[in-house]
Amino acid sequence: MKKYSVIGVMSGTSLDGIDIALCNFEYNSQKWNYNIIKAETVSYSKSWRNKLLSANNLNAFNFIELHKNYGQFIGSKINNFIKKNEIKKFDLISSHGHTIFHQPKKNITFQLGDGSVIAATTQITTISDFRSLDVALGGQGAPLVPVGDKLLFSEFDFCLNLGGFANISFNENKKRIAFDICPVNIIINFLANTINKSYDKNGEIAKKGNINNELFHELNNIDFYHKPFPKSLSKEWLFAEFIPILNKYDLTVEDKLRTIYEHISIQITNITNKETEKNILITGGGTYNKFLIELIKHKSKNNIIKPANDIINFKEALIFAFLGVLRYENQTNCLSTVTGAKFDNIGGCIFQM
Repeated sequence: MKKYSVIGVMSGTSLDGIDIALCNFEYNSQKWNYNIIKAETVSYSKSWRNKLLSANNLNAFNFIELHKNYGQFIGSKINNFIKKNEIKKFDLISSHGHTIFHQPKKNITFQLGDGSVIAATTQITTISDFRSLDVALGGQGAPLVPVGDKLLFSEFDFCLNLGGFANISFNENKKRIAFDICPVNIIINFLANTINKSYDKNGEIAKKGNINNELFHELNNIDFYHKPFPKSLSKEWLFAEFIPILNKYDLTVEDKLRTIYEHISIQITNITNKETEKNILITGGGTYNKFLIELIKHKSKNNIIKPANDIINFKEALIFAFLGVLRYENQTNCLSTVTGAKFDNIGGCIFQM
């Protein structure tokens, strides 16, 4: 019987903070089982939020300096988490980092947060940089969560995550496939910020608006939605393809958000409604947006299942902890059927302490 205790760390594109989760994994009877023992989200200060937002504009030296400093920041927050929760012993830290660049067509992906600095700061073996090998092998380097969906959440037909971007994972023809669907919190927060709101709580801003049919149809006709998988989205894509369409329309923020909510719910159910009476596990911050979930449920032909809050909030941190276990075990943690890489691979750099 194999047992691991791992701290998983995740920072998403919505920039609400870093998720830190202490997770236990046990391999027994040909199956991995898990428990989230302790977890919390550490919110970013305004200073750190601004640093991450502008990181892509730094010169080479200052970018590397930020990479080191952010690693130290992550390490210090993990140390605080360990002390606060009186954690006596665990095996690994597994850190996703924060994605700054993601352009797989150019063979480029970069997750900020130097794993060597995290290891040095915490004095704990750390695994990081899970995407680079897959991109070097011709893959998208994303999404990575589906291997965890396959091995930890196999009882669900679909695993849908509503984070900065919506992504989905499911089995098709006995293979696991997954892909990004559309922007969610990253664009909702972006528009909410323009009226001095950090986010659109429960969709209250969007509910005040009206759907603009012309914008709605133009968004639905974006090339990405008609491409076959594997495919993934990025902040660069959002600013190059999505936001310029919004800027063409002289609409209130309320109308833009209402139209985007309709767009999100349609794009998601276009995928899931190819099946009926299936179980969809829904996680991520968007799960708490009541209006968005109402729209998805109204259009869905399947059963929407909201798990316990620790899974909603920390599923990605849990799975990145698990990816670290698989890397440490030298087992596949990245599926070519998902990313389009030449073959399955074992991603992640180990900084052994």
